[in-house]
Amino acid sequence: MNKAKWPNEILERSGQLKESLSGPFKELLREHQLPCDFLQVLEQLFLPLGVWVLTRHKRSNPLIIGVSGGQGTGKSTLADVWQCIYQAMGYRCCVLSLDDIYLTLEQRRKLATQVHPLLETRGVPGTHDIGLGISTLKALCASSSDSAIALPRFDKGRDDRIPKHLWPVFRGQVDVVIFEGWCLGAKPSEGYEGPLNELECREDSTGEWRNFVNQQLEDSYRDLFSLIDVWVMLKAPSMECIVEWRKLQEHKLRVRSGMGMTDQQIVQFVQHYERVTRSLLEDMPGWADCVIELGEDHQVKGLRMQ
Repeated sequence: MNKAKWPNEILERSGQLKESLSGPFKELLREHQLPCDFLQVLEQLFLPLGVWVLTRHKRSNPLIIGVSGGQGTGKSTLADVWQCIYQAMGYRCCVLSLDDIYLTLEQRRKLATQVHPLLETRGVPGTHDIGLGISTLKALCASSSDSAIALPRFDKGRDDRIPKHLWPVFRGQVDVVIFEGWCLGAKPSEGYEGPLNELECREDSTGEWRNFVNQQLEDSYRDLFSLIDVWVMLKAPSMECIVEWRKLQEHKLRVRSGMGMTDQQIVQFVQHYERVTRSLLEDMPGWADCVIELGEDHQVKGLRMQ
């Protein structure tokens, strides 16, 4: 979106914040291993958009912003950028990720035995602790100046939840919660659908796994999603781009930690997500409050707001 199209009050507030955010923005670029020229995107798009979210919508206590998008689209980057902006505006801001409320490895292994073997692999609806997500968001909504709320954390390297006594604690009242996750806003499909990819053909030919996933979206996930006030989507141009961006994400992980999946493992892993991701790409742009359109080069190509 061209900067000149922003309302004057959004441009004025963004301009007031720009100088104080210069240092934090550069630090974010370093942390997320982003090129220096991405600073322009932060200043001319993510900054005014973050301000717009607060002024365009009546803020509840707190405002819960849902950021949805496929793997590698930049959800965690956007969440960190907005947290930085809101803190500069004087708001107490908390970031929560859907990835941090996965069921424990033991719980998923139990599901794999009782329902379907594919449920041991984290990711799809049905492999999250929805009760934990709801209770955490409600605790943040009910926070006061003397609150101390533990925020769940998951260790992907160990494929298990971090012990609760090691979770970070958010102290005080919360003004804004940024809740990010790949399948936020996903809706259940209607009727039986045949296998979509090699994984489903090979390991779920009868549809037991995908029907279970669909039922979770019909039930508890609706309760979680109902707590979100504002919906923002980072929209990839295709499923193929998401696979490539997920590879890039994993390459960065290997640089940082020396661990990570191979490209072939990523292709297999993303097939777990493909059905729900394709459904989101088709459905969510029609109703989200804001859709950030990404091009094949991973650059922002457009912005649609309602």
